Amino acid sequence: MFGKVKNFAMKKMIQSQMKDAPPEQQKMIMEMMENDPKLFEKIAKEMQAELKSNGNNQMAAAMKVLPKYQSEIMAAMSPESREQLIKMQGGGAAGKFNPNGSIRR
Repeated sequence: MFGKVKNFAMKKMIQSQMKDAPPEQQKMIMEMMENDPKLFEKIAKEMQAELKSNGNNQMAAAMKVLPKYQSEIMAAMSPESREQLIKMQGGGAAGKFNPNGSIRR
C-alpha cells in the first residue's frame, strides 16, 4: 500500500515541477516515472544531495546527475516516446550527454 501512496506523492511532486513544460514532455516524463519509479527515486535522491552540495543550482545538479542515467532513462521510455524525443532534439546524436555532462553535437 505504501508503494502506491509513495508513487502518487512522487507523481504529484513531478507534475508541480513540470507545470511550465509542454504537455507532450509532461506525458513522456510521467510515462517514464510510471514504468520505472525506483529509477526516478534514485535520481531524485542523488539530485537532492547534489543540490545541497552546489548551492541549490538545479540546472547544474541535473547536468551532473542525469547523464549517468541516460541509458536507463531511455530504457524506461516507450518506443513512441523515444521517437518523439529524437524528433524534439533534431534527430541523431543531438542532445546526448558526454560523461562530463556537456552535450554532444
